[in-house]
Amino acid sequence: MGKTTVAASIAHLAAASGKRTLVCEMDAKDALAAAFDATTLEFEPREVEPNLFAMAMNTEDSLREYLRTFVKVPFLGRIGPLARTFDFVADAAPGVKEILGVGKLCYEVRERHYDLVVVDAEASGHIVAQIGAPKVIGDLVQVGLVRDQTGWMLDILQDPERTGVVVTTTPEEMPVTETLDLLERLEAETGITASTVVANRVLPALFDRRQTEVVEHLDRVDDLLEAAAGRAVGTVVDAARTTDARRRVGAGHLDRLRAGLDPSTDVLYVPELFTRSSGRRVVKLVGEALAAELDVAT
Repeated sequence: MGKTTVAASIAHLAAASGKRTLVCEMDAKDALAAAFDATTLEFEPREVEPNLFAMAMNTEDSLREYLRTFVKVPFLGRIGPLARTFDFVADAAPGVKEILGVGKLCYEVRERHYDLVVVDAEASGHIVAQIGAPKVIGDLVQVGLVRDQTGWMLDILQDPERTGVVVTTTPEEMPVTETLDLLERLEAETGITASTVVANRVLPALFDRRQTEVVEHLDRVDDLLEAAAGRAVGTVVDAARTTDARRRVGAGHLDRLRAGLDPSTDVLYVPELFTRSSGRRVVKLVGEALAAELDVAT
């Protein structure tokens, strides 16, 4: 239950509120399709819920659409040799492949085909390159059609009223470290700051302070507990202690996360659901948790 579920839940909430919404998976791993219990997604968006359309990014299809829309070159089948030439150029020049994906989504925003576009971006190692692609290409090409194209994309991406970056993490040491590093790189390399961080799979507090003191001394009355509740009570108590210890460790990592964030960055908390990791039910539950954090109706 990670970033894809959070992206699907945001899109689900928006669609449920009446907004015509597009959600796009950038890494084509079928995780978004699994989130909606749907078959494999394709480049052409299809409706998976009322008001909610889903698609998977495909570089070749995006190139075909770009050529048809902006260069006015019709393509009926596969692009063949041109696609191979494009791959050669894309491997040599930074940002070329990435800009097709970002450009497609920016185009949907510019044309207002949807009220909201939600992007399930690639993992933290690739997201900076995707978002920064228009800036990289714009710096390389100073005049002509390409420069014009990157200009309006940058206008959309760098406008906080139109674009927001939501980073998903978990209350663990490595994910929090990677999140703080990503946020620093994002601002330094793209000029874009994250608007929200979602802390996912946060364990709930099992005991208040007084109850915690009681639980810590239960070893002294093991025999009485077993007599009153059965022999399995020791296993239950051990599991509760382990879970509470994990929660306290996670709380420390969340404290480090908050300390490293810009004060203007919102943090939303999604509890551990103790259920299967994908599917419509999970999307709905995560959506309800986000709605509660945002204090909006579902």
